[in-house]
Amino acid sequence: MNFAASQATAMLPASDIARAKRWYADTLGLTPAEEFGEMGAVYDLGGTRVFLYPTQFAGTAGHTLLSFDSADLAADMRELRGRGAVFLDYDLPGLKTVDGVADFGGLRNAWCKDSEGNILGFVEGEM
Repeated sequence: MNFAASQATAMLPASDIARAKRWYADTLGLTPAEEFGEMGAVYDLGGTRVFLYPTQFAGTAGHTLLSFDSADLAADMRELRGRGAVFLDYDLPGLKTVDGVADFGGLRNAWCKDSEGNILGFVEGEM
């Protein structure tokens, strides 16, 4: 077996598929590459497949499920806030945000929740 060469798909839970697809379209400007009605939708994000699927467990993960690269985090956050996204603030050991942004030197992160309560990340800079 060699999974290193296999296409992988990230799984993104939704308790309401129609609401989630609207949120991803209206807030992030994403259009599904494939749709399966109430069974979900597949998004092709720069070569990474993401399957939005129905489950009662949507929004229960306390960690980032999907992260997007950003060339200009401040501008992206302004636009996303204008579309209704609410960025999360953290004050934890090793993680403190100011106006939704954690600054790790050459790397800046921000997080928001989608319509289903899933945590999404936005990252500017190189690791």
